[in-house]
Amino acid sequence: MTATAETAAPAFAARSGGSRQLAGTGTLLRFALRRDRVMIPVWVAVNALMVLSMPGTIKGLYGTAAERADLMRQMETNSSLRAMVGPVFDDNLGALTAWRVGLYAAALAAVMSLLIVVRHTRDEEESGRQEVVASGMVGRRASLTSALLTAAVANAVLALLVVAGLAGQGAVGALALGLGIAGVGMLFATMAAIVAQLTESARLARGLTAAVLGGAFVLRAAGDSATDDGSSVLTWVSPLGWLENLRAFAGERWWVLLLIAGATVAQGAVAYGLVGRRDLGMSFLPTRPGPAAGRLRTAGALAWRLQRGAVLGWSIGFFLAGVVYGGMTEGAADLVGDNEQARQIMERMGGQAGITDAFVSAMVGMLGLIAALYVVASVLRLSGEEASGRAEPVLAGAVGRLRWAAGHLVVAFGGAALIMLLAGLGFAAGYGHDAGAILGACLVQLPAVWVIGGAAVLLHGLLPRAAVAAWAVAGAVLLLGWVGPALDVPQAVLDVSPFGHLPKLPGGEMSWTPVLVLLLIAAVLVGAGLAGLRRRDLTT
Repeated sequence: MTATAETAAPAFAARSGGSRQLAGTGTLLRFALRRDRVMIPVWVAVNALMVLSMPGTIKGLYGTAAERADLMRQMETNSSLRAMVGPVFDDNLGALTAWRVGLYAAALAAVMSLLIVVRHTRDEEESGRQEVVASGMVGRRASLTSALLTAAVANAVLALLVVAGLAGQGAVGALALGLGIAGVGMLFATMAAIVAQLTESARLARGLTAAVLGGAFVLRAAGDSATDDGSSVLTWVSPLGWLENLRAFAGERWWVLLLIAGATVAQGAVAYGLVGRRDLGMSFLPTRPGPAAGRLRTAGALAWRLQRGAVLGWSIGFFLAGVVYGGMTEGAADLVGDNEQARQIMERMGGQAGITDAFVSAMVGMLGLIAALYVVASVLRLSGEEASGRAEPVLAGAVGRLRWAAGHLVVAFGGAALIMLLAGLGFAAGYGHDAGAILGACLVQLPAVWVIGGAAVLLHGLLPRAAVAAWAVAGAVLLLGWVGPALDVPQAVLDVSPFGHLPKLPGGEMSWTPVLVLLLIAAVLVGAGLAGLRRRDLTT
């Protein structure tokens, strides 16, 4: 909004301080919770189920004190596994649960939080809706406050579920872990609030905050690989390292929560200071205008321009993840050892062709599940362009709907192929041999990834207002693939996921029938979605 337009708004929205700056916060909070009534429960449920299912899984894997003590000794000498999941501080079930899933639960809470905050701040400004809201009795900082409160509600519910579900392992440790996970989520919520003031694009705000989260994971991994007690400087630089050094269920360090809370409050103060010093719709780092001709003369070129940053970020992340997983492969057999339960879970995830091949197959499968999140995010960029009104000017020219959609779908489906290829190259580099077999194992995940992408296209084409449900589909598939084998879920349930029908490579027998069937299903879903898009009205 320009200075003139803002002056025309109610005077209190620009000039007053105190409580008037927050006028309308309650109404905006209720509206935000209503808008996110599907997204927040899905994120919270998936995260909570992942955490709460772990004590039973660990008890089945390491049922005796001797087995758990042996696991601790193995982790002390395996730097690659410490880089992946952090060090173990105690051998009780609660401490092992915090070790196994604490970092990933915190990372998921961080992603959920940054998506919520950007959605209700920069997304609203970019679409023009915030200008309409600001013209009413709404304070200057109400939008940011309601966004942070929405994130706080989501993280509070997650913390309550974790505390209640793990109280049987020790109420004090459960409270520490629940508060730690929620605290990391809110830390990245306030970080996203700052980035949303600095950038003019919601897409860039999400990307930059996610990049900071990725950097935090890398720093923690580097620190934990160097030491076995979380004492590395690199670990302490990372907010994820703060969570592991909280040491839930292992002699809690409550002062670490003060560190998380202090950083959250400081970042929140910076965000509030920034929002009061810029015009609505503007940013402190304006986006550089791109060329109006040349490379952007086609719908496909425009789609690539809009999504190239996301493709680059995912590509780097998958390559590095492949390197880490590859480096862990040699120690996989030592970690499983003589534990028959662990061997069975690994074989359910990766096949029965030997523990090393099963480990490679399981890790490649996990990368495929995560790639499904990329393809959903990329396909739903169509929904974002349509809902924001940016698609309408493009379609008003000599560009048909199918050409416009095809540009984004090429980036989505082709980008999925690219990141899985890079994951395979990274895996082969980290492992040191069997490059061809590993690349084949990575690429065979694509039909299942594309089926999830096809479901997102179908929802966007036929039910555009419900397209966000594609995240629920991807989340359910991720939960089945991640937790299902450990919980000994019946194969009939696992087969609901398209990933359950893929051949277990390397080591297993290559079967082309399920691969071709999945490709056909993906093509049908995409075709039906595009047919729906062609026949319906645009949403705004």
